[in-house]
Amino acid sequence: MGFNIKNNIYLVGNVDWEIESYQGYKYSTHKGSSYNAYLIKEQKNVLIDTVDSTFTDIFIKNLKNEINLDDIDYIIINHGEKDHTGALPELMKLIPNTPIYCTNNCAKSLKGQYHQDWNFNIVKTGEKLNLGDKELIFVETPMLHWPDNMICYLTQDNMLFSNDAFGQHYATSAIYNDLVDQNELFVECLKYYSNILTPYNSKVIKKIEEILSLNLPLDMICPSHGVIWRNNPTQIVELYLKWAQNYQENQITILYDTMWESTRDMAEAIAQGIKEADSQTVIKLIHLSKKDKNDVITEVFKSKAILVGSPTVNKGILTTIASLFEFVKSLEFKNKQAAAFGSYGWSGESVKLINAKLTDSGFALVNEGLRVSWKPDEETIKECIKFGKDFVKDLNK
Repeated sequence: MGFNIKNNIYLVGNVDWEIESYQGYKYSTHKGSSYNAYLIKEQKNVLIDTVDSTFTDIFIKNLKNEINLDDIDYIIINHGEKDHTGALPELMKLIPNTPIYCTNNCAKSLKGQYHQDWNFNIVKTGEKLNLGDKELIFVETPMLHWPDNMICYLTQDNMLFSNDAFGQHYATSAIYNDLVDQNELFVECLKYYSNILTPYNSKVIKKIEEILSLNLPLDMICPSHGVIWRNNPTQIVELYLKWAQNYQENQITILYDTMWESTRDMAEAIAQGIKEADSQTVIKLIHLSKKDKNDVITEVFKSKAILVGSPTVNKGILTTIASLFEFVKSLEFKNKQAAAFGSYGWSGESVKLINAKLTDSGFALVNEGLRVSWKPDEETIKECIKFGKDFVKDLNK
């Protein structure tokens, strides 16, 4: 059965307690996730989104318990990705003529994925769908986070169905934002934003300002993943505006990988130097081979500066460092500074290579980096400590 969230509005999605990764292995889901679909029962009945195909059978069964499927007048698809539309093909077999309202790009996505020419009705920003006494107002939100995204707003009930925006991969039976562990919730919100929405900061700001300019009253925000925002729902909107301003905290993150602990010794000594130079700065020391990449990206997002270290291997760098940069570059971080360090036995190219990748990823280099041959001795450790101190001084110039 659906869960009544307000008046004639029901949550009819599914909680996924077991999922460990999302979009293949792109995004880790330590706290699970949910696929939030919504049913509005008015003079006209509307289903907003479906669920991942994993839950197709139970979704349709529960939907039938809530409403006669033939009584669904409209289906709204806010985004074509499969975690939102996985159950749609089976549902459409049962109600094949039901109109689907979506953006033009979303129709292209659905046709490309499912090879069906359903009864598509293309909508644009500002258009409305009459449900009787109430209306759904559509707002296109391209690149938040795909070109096909949109959101919709239900008048009188003052509900914003925000799709991926303002969501988080967070499984809970509590449903609402005020009923869950607040630290867990906002950690997952920040992780979601930093790993998915960072490249679209300017679009986030523009689109939120556009929505706010409509002066629509807001009682709840209903995203496609995670909790429903009913207690002070605009708090997550305010956080998005804050995060979209090339966000950073007073944090320096040191990222490294190591073969025989030489680069690790350097990383720890550099961290010591940073701490001695500025005890107020938060320092995070991360061994990349042992940490989840999405958690790493979240720490980079929070940082005002990073240091990246790798030994030289076959005139190159370790693959953990190289693969991280592929992700970092795609996120287009701005207003962050950086430096490189590394150990070597023979040729010593790693620092030069890391510098090039940092620059290519949009980071401003604080210095030329630090190279150490073989295992750091006592004098070299002192040099690394000084490097950390100088990094802080140069960072604050």
